[in-house]
Amino acid sequence: MPFAGDVVVAASDVTIEYPAGHGRQAHRALDGVTLSIRRGELMGLVGETGSGKSTFAACVAGLVGRRLPGDDVPQIVGGSLRVLGQELRALRPRARSRLTYEVGYLPQNAGRLLRPGFTVAENIGDPVLAREPKYDRRELGGRVAELLDAVQLPLRMMSMFPHEISSGQRQRVAIARSLILRPVLWVADEPTAGVDVTARGPVLDTILELQSEHDFSALIISHEAAVTARLTDRVAVLQGGHLVGLGRLDEVLENPNHPYVRGLAEEYRIVTEPIQLPDLEGDDR
Repeated sequence: MPFAGDVVVAASDVTIEYPAGHGRQAHRALDGVTLSIRRGELMGLVGETGSGKSTFAACVAGLVGRRLPGDDVPQIVGGSLRVLGQELRALRPRARSRLTYEVGYLPQNAGRLLRPGFTVAENIGDPVLAREPKYDRRELGGRVAELLDAVQLPLRMMSMFPHEISSGQRQRVAIARSLILRPVLWVADEPTAGVDVTARGPVLDTILELQSEHDFSALIISHEAAVTARLTDRVAVLQGGHLVGLGRLDEVLENPNHPYVRGLAEEYRIVTEPIQLPDLEGDDR
């Protein structure tokens, strides 16, 4: 049944840990985080490396209790995390499968995770066929072509393989793949990673256009101030697994109540401050 609520993500005092094992001590990635994402809202998630951003994003995408690349298995050990009405702390396999159909996930370094033996078209369409093997191939081809065009890649690229295209192009293929199921919620961990600086603006415009067209909600991680400022309605700031800022970007940065947020405010001011061009009126050089 399609999700019909107004709040697509509701974290209430949620605490997430990586259990001890294989010679490692237990590690608390998130500690008592409370935030919500409303239907149609684009929420930014920012913070230093190791602050818990990627762990939170992966858990929201339904990967709680499952091994993450390069990590152990994150577990919710306190509080509540509800996504599209489902309590993730007690999520059964069938409910997890339904949830991942509704949530599009772009993991960190997604462009590197494309299947090397699949063409670009096969990589983008794979999530559909994994769920519906008998899905009409002609219709799927149309959806793939539409998304490829949306992320501003030529249709001739459909028959190419990941190793034949650039890292930035692979990232855009990964974005298309994460949106092929027309998700209610899109979770994107560094969506512009590997994308050439000159192509980032068009990619961000594409994301906004797709969101406007399909009205999905989003949780977007980015270390780039310009990306967060361009894409998001509100931001959540994590530091050491704790939530230290939440609200509209301008509100959070204008009234920083934590030392880490004060540092961010200066960084964002430098990046987003408009460039003042010299007044050349009357200059006849």
